Amino acid sequence: MKAFTALIHRELIEHRGAFLIGPLLLVVVMFGATILAFTVGRVDAKFSGALLTVAPLRVYELGFLGFGVAWSLYLMATLFFYAADGFAADKRNNAMLFWKSMPVGDFKVLLSKLVAAITLLPGTVYGVALLSGVLLYGVAFVAMLINGTATVGALGAIVMIYGHVALTILITIAVGLVWYLPYLALIGGLATAIGRWAIPVSLVLPAIAATLEWVTLGGLHPFTTHTWNYLSYRATFPLMEDGYIDSWFVGTEPFNALLYASDLLGRVDWAQVGIGIVFALAVMYLGSEYRRRSNDN
Repeated sequence: MKAFTALIHRELIEHRGAFLIGPLLLVVVMFGATILAFTVGRVDAKFSGALLTVAPLRVYELGFLGFGVAWSLYLMATLFFYAADGFAADKRNNAMLFWKSMPVGDFKVLLSKLVAAITLLPGTVYGVALLSGVLLYGVAFVAMLINGTATVGALGAIVMIYGHVALTILITIAVGLVWYLPYLALIGGLATAIGRWAIPVSLVLPAIAATLEWVTLGGLHPFTTHTWNYLSYRATFPLMEDGYIDSWFVGTEPFNALLYASDLLGRVDWAQVGIGIVFALAVMYLGSEYRRRSNDN
């Protein structure tokens, strides 16, 4: 177990630039841009009328929600590049013989990379997302001090907003990781054989599979086949349809993380999640067998 934990920690050390240092730099840039917006007058902190009591809290809520969506997208995009790079890194930096000399099997090595991709690495990005919320909280509170709405009640309201949005980001990331797990595993499995070319190849594979079904079973064109429809369904995050996320930014009611979690978990096809986990483990096994048997390794 200690060896497996060390393998996961190794992934963070080797890829901390993308999952820790890079996000921290982005937070500094975003925070600086926010401060500059207030400084040069792009954002007016002095509200009037009904906006005097509503706008600061609403702006903070929408701002943190927007950051949450952005960090979730950043994480998913980065994980796909990590899968293409991390699963081939041992071969590229000539460390394969070292790891083969250790009492750790190829399957455990690849599994540690996959576990790191759904636990430790997203955890660092989530921590940075929470930090961005704290910094945004400071900006919102200063704005409320300027316009005279910084009361104890308002302070408590901001804390409640922070808790709701933080929980929302956590649930979104967790569901996204298990929903897209088979795609991450597929890119990682391909990377054990073809390295960084796994990303473009994995993008072409759905079209090839749909074309084969169209050629053998017929149909209007490859993009109306059952294969293409299924893969499109598995590539769409639950709640992305029906303008659900857009309603966050146009609604007038305070955002409720518990209602969001109930909606999200209720719409997830958990049978497909189970199939995806089995598929991911199968791909890791096949990738480990290739690593073990390949003459190049």
